[in-house]
Amino acid sequence: MEFISLIRPKRLDFLTTMTPEEQATMALHTDYVKDLIVQGKIFLQGGAPDGTIGVLIYRVDSAVEARRLFYSDPAVIAGIGYPELYPLTIGHLEAG
Repeated sequence: MEFISLIRPKRLDFLTTMTPEEQATMALHTDYVKDLIVQGKIFLQGGAPDGTIGVLIYRVDSAVEARRLFYSDPAVIAGIGYPELYPLTIGHLEAG
């Protein structure tokens, strides 16, 4: 099963105005995402260059697992932005 996670920061200039606490949270978020990539739970990570949205695509066994991973993300826990999680049906994935 795939799920898409979107997070929009609460400030449009978030990337350039992060507080030290927000920087620490984002470092934890980055480590968390890297660990999930290694585990095979996330197969796509990216975002807009201006920081207006971040995207993760999870590949998991259940909706319960997707929600657990999503709500365990340090950025979601800290309320850095407006997080969203949706089931995703991939219609086409170009082979590299």
